[in-house]
Amino acid sequence: MTQSMPRTRLPGTPEPQQYFQGSEGNRLAADVWGEPAQPAVLLLHGGGQTRHAWKGAGEQLGRAGFYTLALDLRGHGDSDWINDSAGYTEAHIAADLACVLAQGDLRQPVLVGASLGGLAALSAIGQGIVDARALVLVDIVPGFEAEGARRVLQFMALGKQGFASLAEVSAAIARYQPQRKTKHNADGLAKNIRRGEDGRYYWHWDPAFLQRSERDYQTVQAGLHRYAQALTLPTLLVRGGLSDLLTDESTAEFLQACPHAEYAHISDAAHMVAGDRNDIFTGAVVSFLQRLHSR
Repeated sequence: MTQSMPRTRLPGTPEPQQYFQGSEGNRLAADVWGEPAQPAVLLLHGGGQTRHAWKGAGEQLGRAGFYTLALDLRGHGDSDWINDSAGYTEAHIAADLACVLAQGDLRQPVLVGASLGGLAALSAIGQGIVDARALVLVDIVPGFEAEGARRVLQFMALGKQGFASLAEVSAAIARYQPQRKTKHNADGLAKNIRRGEDGRYYWHWDPAFLQRSERDYQTVQAGLHRYAQALTLPTLLVRGGLSDLLTDESTAEFLQACPHAEYAHISDAAHMVAGDRNDIFTGAVVSFLQRLHSR
């Protein structure tokens, strides 16, 4: 069962350009760039993010000749929440992806996934439910660092009780992302915040998303390792040099498991690579895709 978000979007928040239906009848919001006749690229954000994280990359990919779709994953942004907290696994998200691609008639897309979105993309390919042209993993591999993941989840849990003001939200983000030199303005924050009935500000995502167990993650990791070893399609791994989820060891392990994969290291970006250095990140992805489609 699904439910619409029980909190109010802030005034001026951009409306989704399209909606799709997920595997459980759940509504999924999306933005698009480019023309439908062009090669398809599907952008999948990380846990706690929205489709808006890809705006700069989506615009540039659209200009470069790719039909680009950025999706709000289930329980995030303007997409429906799922009543069962167990419904937020990579496998559930992968099933949603298959539905979106079928409804949009998007054949052999390139899947670009950051963090949770990358694991869901790998799961969709590994299960054989999505026939992808290529895969781009953004600062994520099956052997990601558990301690780094815990820090991400701890930051997400900070907003459980809500924030009294947008300034308080901005301060929390700045503490988590000290490498970001730009300040968060009200318009940018509005895309990621919802107003509760109590008047406080909350993150846009379903708190039930955080209820997965450590044991569940370990089980998922084992499956993802198998999927990575079985990859044969063109693959690019983009790593943020300041990331606390990927290490030299976990990166090397993935590249050994998937020896044909290309690798891009963005030295002054952290885990949210596209947000930290969108120019370099998008340049690396566009270059990969242009070489891919010129073969």
